[in-house]
Amino acid sequence: MNLVQIEHVLAVAGGIVVFVVASIALRNDWKTPGMDNQVFKLMLGLLALGGVLAALAGLGVIGKA
Repeated sequence: MNLVQIEHVLAVAGGIVVFVVASIALRNDWKTPGMDNQVFKLMLGLLALGGVLAALAGLGVIGKA
């Protein structure tokens, strides 16, 4: 297994972990009121999206040159 394959496996695993943790935190914080909590929810949503993008890039679906 060369370095590129290890990097891809880590990107997929890390992306999945980030997506799951951000989704759980977003679900737990969904009903809280307040503007600062709305910003926090937006940040968690973007973090979950970034996890999906990292996993897709690790799989080679996006980001090919």
